[in-house]
Amino acid sequence: MAEKKRGLGRGLNELLSPANWLKGTDIQLFYCPIDRLQPNPYQPRQNIRDGELDELVESVRSKGILQPILVTRTADRDRYQIIAGERRWRAAGLAGLGEVPVLLREATSSEALEFALIENIQRKDLNCIEEALAIRKLQEEFHLTQQDIADRVGRDRSTVANLLRILQLPGDIQEKVLNDAITMGHARALLSLPDAEAQRRLCGLIISRGLSVRETEQLAARGQAPPPPKEAEDPGLAGLSRALQDRLGVKVRLKRKGERGSITLSFRSEQEFQALLDRLGLNSQ
Repeated sequence: MAEKKRGLGRGLNELLSPANWLKGTDIQLFYCPIDRLQPNPYQPRQNIRDGELDELVESVRSKGILQPILVTRTADRDRYQIIAGERRWRAAGLAGLGEVPVLLREATSSEALEFALIENIQRKDLNCIEEALAIRKLQEEFHLTQQDIADRVGRDRSTVANLLRILQLPGDIQEKVLNDAITMGHARALLSLPDAEAQRRLCGLIISRGLSVRETEQLAARGQAPPPPKEAEDPGLAGLSRALQDRLGVKVRLKRKGERGSITLSFRSEQEFQALLDRLGLNSQ
């Protein structure tokens, strides 16, 4: 039986295992000044919460950096680019450390992105938008197919395809997924709606009513999101609108919010318009 192709994720685990730190001529372990490190431009994590970083800073202050930061060389041979461990690097700086343990490995841009994506998935799940954006970057910059990416990150091709579909949602909805206002399950249900406006309406209902994924799927299965509820009409304003309508002979819409409001007069013909002007004493004819 042919040996099953090993995913890159397993390779990263092996690389970061203490038993393998000093194996291979392309790997070096040493302490590096913090100011000689720079973040990875392909870092998939978009949203590092202050609370999570604060906890890591306290841990670094009390225990130090327990796992080396994986880096590769830059064009400037005195500086290194972080492949995996940017949160540890930032926390070390905030904790006042002058240097951190690093594991140096030569890597191409493609390998740097792959390692960064997989390191985050293995240690702390990426938001599905962050993961989808990183996968799309692999596709666009390094010309990898969905199957290539699936092999590298240890996922099914269908999973990769579903993640990329989330990026078809409007940007404002993607932002809500990124900020955990709605889940990936909600987002996938929204994709079945026919247009962006329907998706936005249902997304608003998910948040305002706390809809479950199942409830969202049931609403989306109808083919369109329910229209937004009509505002309850103030009985006093409704009566005043009718009185003005009788007095002026045209449709009147009266709206008020606090001390401010508006009156809208609607006419359906030139004759109706001239009659309105007459009633208001504004017709010079």
